[in-house]
Amino acid sequence: MTYQTKYSKVILRGGAAVLGLGLLVGCATGPNANPEDPYESFNRGVYSFNDGLDRAVLKPVATAYHDVAPKPIRTGVSNFFGNLGDVWSFVNNLLQGRGSDALDSMVRVNVNTLFGLGGLLDIATEMGVQRHKQDFGLTLGHWGVQTGPYLVLPLLGPSTLRDTAALPIDFYGDLTSNINDIGVRNSLYGLKLVEKRESLLNAGDVLEAAALDRYSFTRDVYLQVRSGRITPKKGKGRDDDDAGKLPDEY
Repeated sequence: MTYQTKYSKVILRGGAAVLGLGLLVGCATGPNANPEDPYESFNRGVYSFNDGLDRAVLKPVATAYHDVAPKPIRTGVSNFFGNLGDVWSFVNNLLQGRGSDALDSMVRVNVNTLFGLGGLLDIATEMGVQRHKQDFGLTLGHWGVQTGPYLVLPLLGPSTLRDTAALPIDFYGDLTSNINDIGVRNSLYGLKLVEKRESLLNAGDVLEAAALDRYSFTRDVYLQVRSGRITPKKGKGRDDDDAGKLPDEY
């Protein structure tokens, strides 16, 4: 199978999935729906499913990982996946015409890979080279594609129509997905999932304590970040270069 054929199949499957999801959630609209969340009934059902799965499996596993693995190991795992993510951020920064951010991403990957034990150490941050997280959904947004309706995806969580359409590209751009050894690839996926959930343990506790409706709170924050209405990080003279980027803890 050629690279082009494989790439085309990923796009077609992703498009079919989005179309099917659109048909499914279309029946969940209501006359009093939130304009940004017209499929709220459907989304809340998926949110409840995800929340139940999280409480039963993901959070206990992440908590055990936090309690058993020493902090240097957890930091190294986080740095490793962050380094892989910088590669895809480099590509998307280029696609958005952000030359300076793309250069930072390239420098980060080279420095951390060569001098940071394959990315286990974040030498680039110590050098003052900033991380500019980007994905293909934000690239579409940069070129004028609106976020579209809010969607909650099974297992994957908060999204929008635009971000859901971008998922196949983001999946293909993830270096982990290009590992041929299925056992190694699945192990890395599992470790990445546990690491991400462990990083959100404190945020989850705060959310449960502060939000009367965790669904609405999560939706509103996600939409504000992805639409660029709030900027998690904003340096002097950067205008809205960080608009739409997710904070590091997301």
